Amino acid sequence: MTDVATVKLACRGVWKVFGRGAEAYMAAGPGPEALTPEAMAEAGLMAGVRDVTVEIGEGEIFIVMGLSGSGKSTLLRCMSRLIEPSAGEVLFEGRDLLKASEAELIDIRRHKMGMVFQHFALLPHLTVLENVAFPLAIQKVAKAEREQRAREVIELVGLGGRENAYPRQLSGGQQQRVGIARSLAVKPELWFLDEPFSALDPLIRGEMQDELIRLQKVLRKTMIFVTHDFDEAIKLADRIAIMKDGRVIQIGTPEELVMNPATDYVAAFTRNVQRAKVLTARSIMSPVNGVAAIGQVRATDKIADVAPIVIGAGKPVAVTDDSGAVIGTLAPQAVIDTLIGRDART
Repeated sequence: MTDVATVKLACRGVWKVFGRGAEAYMAAGPGPEALTPEAMAEAGLMAGVRDVTVEIGEGEIFIVMGLSGSGKSTLLRCMSRLIEPSAGEVLFEGRDLLKASEAELIDIRRHKMGMVFQHFALLPHLTVLENVAFPLAIQKVAKAEREQRAREVIELVGLGGRENAYPRQLSGGQQQRVGIARSLAVKPELWFLDEPFSALDPLIRGEMQDELIRLQKVLRKTMIFVTHDFDEAIKLADRIAIMKDGRVIQIGTPEELVMNPATDYVAAFTRNVQRAKVLTARSIMSPVNGVAAIGQVRATDKIADVAPIVIGAGKPVAVTDDSGAVIGTLAPQAVIDTLIGRDART
């Protein structure tokens, strides 16, 4: 879990209101009664993002998810200031991006932000190498240097040997790898990904998720990743923000959302999740209490991953913390209950 005390990006009371006169409406400082969906609709306005406050830690994969129209992509665009928030603050390393000049914002985007979207937007007349090097050419980096950097990230995303291919010669998954490499070429500190894998078929999508996890272990980027797929979210996320009607309803780890949903809406999102993929050994372990345990698993291990070990042992297995100290035991029956969807805590 990322230490969010080291905040890379924060939103404070961010609103995005659409409609004629929205800017003047928000500038007038409307009271709470004027900010209800009903009052805004009467004024001919609609809030895509409603009073969002979040903090994203350095090196964290922060997932924003919700159904279509929930405001998740609008929030991401407010964070990157691709669209202008109607109110609030967007703080990048403590600096309010809403107060940055256009020139300053362009410089930040070119050197500190990377963006990957659902549609790859590769330039068809350029090769893989030229597509990946393109943002560096915009920065006026010397040709030899930008091509060297492009080759490095092409290799990093597993496309070594395809540098001279054109987009039309690549599969959908390969094209998305080129998009990822292009966004990484500028060595971004903040990486925005808006449903980058949703246009891919399930097999390739799973491969790209695995690739993103691999890249994160190497690069440790701060990622804001938008998806509507909870299975994708729990696979990738350090934390998840669930949105509804422009508001953030709950923020937590996948385990926290499954174990303690704040609302019926969140519960509905998590209801069909395979709990064994989300819950950790820590969440269902029992106190040691003199129980003789054999073998060991880590407290942070997912139940699905350790099930063969624990069930195969036929006896409780020790659960250890990061220092290797035994903090509990994990019984085969507790694992079986989790696998079949029965609450092991009851």
